[in-house]
Amino acid sequence: MAITKGENGQHNARITGFWCYLVRLLQLVDSSLAMILEFQKFFPEVYNKLKEDSKTSNYCKFNSQLLTFFTSSLYIAGLVASLCASPITRTFGRKSSILLGGAAFLIGSAIGGAAYNVIMLIVGRVILGVGIGFANQSVPLYISEMAPPNIRGAFSSAFNFCVGFGVALANIINYADVKIKGGWGWRVSLAIVATPASVLTLGALFLPDTPNSLIQHSKNQEKAKMVLQKVRGVEDVQVELDDLIQASNISRTIKHPFKDIRKRKYRPQLIMAIVIPFCQQVTGINVITFYAPLLFRTIGQGESASLISAILIGVVKCSAVFLTSLIVDKVGRRVLLITGGILMLVCQLLVGGIMVVKLGDHGHLSNAYAFLVLILVCIYVAGFGLSWGPLGWLVTSEIFSLEIRSAAQSIRVSVDFLFIFLGAQNFLAMLCHFKAGIFFFFAGWLTWMTVFVYLLLPETKNLPIERMDIIWREHWFWKRFVLDDEENLENKALDI
Repeated sequence: MAITKGENGQHNARITGFWCYLVRLLQLVDSSLAMILEFQKFFPEVYNKLKEDSKTSNYCKFNSQLLTFFTSSLYIAGLVASLCASPITRTFGRKSSILLGGAAFLIGSAIGGAAYNVIMLIVGRVILGVGIGFANQSVPLYISEMAPPNIRGAFSSAFNFCVGFGVALANIINYADVKIKGGWGWRVSLAIVATPASVLTLGALFLPDTPNSLIQHSKNQEKAKMVLQKVRGVEDVQVELDDLIQASNISRTIKHPFKDIRKRKYRPQLIMAIVIPFCQQVTGINVITFYAPLLFRTIGQGESASLISAILIGVVKCSAVFLTSLIVDKVGRRVLLITGGILMLVCQLLVGGIMVVKLGDHGHLSNAYAFLVLILVCIYVAGFGLSWGPLGWLVTSEIFSLEIRSAAQSIRVSVDFLFIFLGAQNFLAMLCHFKAGIFFFFAGWLTWMTVFVYLLLPETKNLPIERMDIIWREHWFWKRFVLDDEENLENKALDI
């Protein structure tokens, strides 16, 4: 079959995007690595509860501030790093931030693998957080700016697919490392992240910067045109290039993007930069992903069975995200977000009900009910993979105007890290105090966010990224902010 120029452009864009997807494999460090650490050495309080304390509630055995700080330190570091990454991404380009992120991953994995006390573990994890902060700030922008509009959803969904793949792969590695005699298997899990980090860093050296970035920070229109021709696979890219130049000219008038994003006309975009990552976290997905082995040990499964359950959850999530990448540009963002929200809501209510009725503080679930909980969690994860998982990143990577895009993405990533940090830091305490009520807590938020999407999130499929301001002008609610602000500016100009 002959390959057309347009198809060749999509092929070139896929090759370029491939290196970016590797950054999500670095989410190996986000999974339940702490679960295979030497609890007796690093977290003796938890070890004693597991082995010797039969009076502590099922929901409280892992309630350790040291353990939760180890988990959450990665995200507070990522929050700070994402804010620092914004001016670097804006001034020096997306590629520079990707390289810095890769270097941080390499350093963090080396320190973590060589750790001999908790302090070294936390230091290594903090540096890994810096890597994730830089990568999450720059890579979604890179992919959205490189991808053709008609397959932008598939590209960004593939970005999230690698999150699920990385978590699933991490759990498989954890399961294998638990079997290593001598108690040093956890070092393999912490150090092995250097492998994809090396590929990412070396691969990024050969990446071109995006046309948007080249025009914005180097003003090299000819080089931007060559990159655009290569990734689109056609010679005539003048219309798109003119849109990029116009957007860049507007962008240069914005000297302080973090200040300007607070203007009324950017209000819809600022709200989405905050609300969408907040909604992603209050689905409860991260506590399921991070603590899946703990959850299944809480309901009475052994260590190996818990890790196998976590592997299954990771495979289900990957499969769901892959399906989303195939259909998102046809079905649209809103339909998938609403459908996934309803699916997750039902599963949270059912799991919470089973835990209340059948588990209790000191009981165990029968094999039949434990299997049912596993099935419901898998359906829940599939719902997330069809909706808020990939689309929470996709929508925020495409709705921001170029002049505030870097700042808005930093806010988006920072909010994401802030609530991941708060969730990771407080989940075990919440589980101890709320018990099964934790599932109803997340169900309440799922109800709210599904209504929010239905009423306030506009559809963005197949719309060129440089013309995304149209969706705010035409939306029944948000147009009052955008149009009123523009009218005020016109009136001031007339008065002058």
